[in-house]
Amino acid sequence: MPIQVFGLSIFIMIKAIDFVEKFQSANLLNRIKKNYKSMFDQRVSGILLHPTSLANDYGIGDLGKGAYEFIDFLVESKQQIWQILPLGPTGYGNSPYQCYSSIAGNPLLINLESLQQEGLLTFEALNYGKPNFPVNHVDFDLVIPYKIGLLEKAYQNFLTSATLKEERARFAIFKQEQGKWLEDYALFMALKEDYNGASWYEWDPKIVKREHTVLLTCQEKLHDRIGYHQFLQYLFFKQWLELKKYANEKNILIFGDIPIYVAHDSADVWSHPDHFMLDPKTGEATLMAGVPPDYFSETGQLWGNPVYNWETLEFTNFQWWIERIKKNLSLVDILRIDHFRGFDAFWAVPHGEETAIKGEWVQAPGQAFFKELQKQMGHLPIVAEDLGVITPEVEKLRDDFNFPGMKILQFAFDSGYQNEFLPFNYPNHRCVVYTGTHDNDTTAGWFEARSDEEKSRVVDYLGCIGRRGIHWSLIQLALGTVANLAIFPFQDLLGLGTDARMNRPGIAEGNWAWRLAPDSLNVDIKGHLAYLTTIYGRAPLPQPQEIKIELE
Repeated sequence: MPIQVFGLSIFIMIKAIDFVEKFQSANLLNRIKKNYKSMFDQRVSGILLHPTSLANDYGIGDLGKGAYEFIDFLVESKQQIWQILPLGPTGYGNSPYQCYSSIAGNPLLINLESLQQEGLLTFEALNYGKPNFPVNHVDFDLVIPYKIGLLEKAYQNFLTSATLKEERARFAIFKQEQGKWLEDYALFMALKEDYNGASWYEWDPKIVKREHTVLLTCQEKLHDRIGYHQFLQYLFFKQWLELKKYANEKNILIFGDIPIYVAHDSADVWSHPDHFMLDPKTGEATLMAGVPPDYFSETGQLWGNPVYNWETLEFTNFQWWIERIKKNLSLVDILRIDHFRGFDAFWAVPHGEETAIKGEWVQAPGQAFFKELQKQMGHLPIVAEDLGVITPEVEKLRDDFNFPGMKILQFAFDSGYQNEFLPFNYPNHRCVVYTGTHDNDTTAGWFEARSDEEKSRVVDYLGCIGRRGIHWSLIQLALGTVANLAIFPFQDLLGLGTDARMNRPGIAEGNWAWRLAPDSLNVDIKGHLAYLTTIYGRAPLPQPQEIKIELE
């Protein structure tokens, strides 16, 4: 190789490695230790807002200008936490809890304007034929074909542009560093396209069973489409990590979310069938995940995900789960584990049932798993979603590993003074208090739906409803509790009603679509939130001033 070319290759490689280092775990454990300490050593507050809900001109919130402006809003309103939902590529119902991968990012979150600035898209391509998107919600039927079409164009430009050699070198190293999960995911997505969107267990039986020679043939046949899906992941991770770096430099921690289960139709289940309770011949789930009847649903919730084959996972020292936690904690600072109680015992519903009523509780090896996780990674900044049917055994599992639980104020007023969600019953500061979560109605909608008697109980507890409304009164109540973390959905800052609800558990369609109006990050809300955060002792502490001593 000529010396000049070799030198250029080294330069490109060094630049690429500089980018890839963001993905590596060399400093991961130190950062995790710091974030674990932050959860317990100070009073902080933050906002729950998924990136898809951010405002922009392209139909769905993304990782561009709106996200950076939201981080600035958090700083100026003296918040220190941005809580989000899972970031994975969504499938059925557009739910972030039913993704095609437990590690991959959602291509719909890729910011298109950044691609234009990088020369991957033209201004004309970005704006020609752009639909008239609604402002206050995501119309996925409009967004998906528009955005995916542009991402296809960006990939073709990436392959052919002579000015993108360094970027292609970074991409090559990204593929190498991300390894097996990225290969499996990209092949899965390419095959899914080849089968017109059919679920993996409906494919050719030889592909379903992952016969080696057949997979090699598929990889050769679908080489270009595999590269396309790898490229989308490269763009997502690049943009996400740049955004996270900006947030962390502003002393904002990202509070992520990991579903306990993965979607049946996912790269995870297809590539690791032995980790799940599946029929070995058909790939169908023999036992499906869900929860029994509860506050949210009289017939329970039948999620349809296959439950884990915990015996196999334990035999492998839980490495699949541990790698999943590591990957997620490389992207966020704090991690909520959704449906934490499933690590103690999980609700298993036989195949063929249409509701979750006829299930049964099955024990899970949560103690063994978290001991191994702690052995490999130390104390982790994990929050346990401990809502629903919670037993003393679940509480012990949570407390044995020092995971904060969740307190929801909307649940606090209807079962007497011993209700665990009433602030005076919080056992200590190691918990996260919410006005409501993404699964709840907005606070204004929740209060409006209550009877006069039920409203009176809330008002009597609060003493009165402040002049700014019930939503700000509950936000103040959350800020004033002993809980170290106080979180509220952005809808509650705005006092929005039920129409702005993010999710209705048990209802498969019509969720996850709410968006901020363009003028939502206004001075009034910012100033009032900063004021309340300060008087309740949750504002960032002043940074110590550097003392300079001049020697004569």
